[in-house]
Amino acid sequence: MPVISRFLGIIIIMYWNAHNPPHIHAKYGEYNAIISISGEFLSGNFPRRASALVLEWIKGHTSEPVG
Repeated sequence: MPVISRFLGIIIIMYWNAHNPPHIHAKYGEYNAIISISGEFLSGNFPRRASALVLEWIKGHTSEPVG
């Protein structure tokens, strides 16, 4: 499993040869979500606070501004 980050119980996974749009998979306990690198939730669900943390993580790990 290509885990690229772990923080506060959240696991961020990215498959390098995945389908478009570019996205990450985020896991938090029993929650799973697929989130584009532009910050759009594509599928799944996440608690509000964990969602905010993942979006902040994305902002800090992309070269382009998000949202």
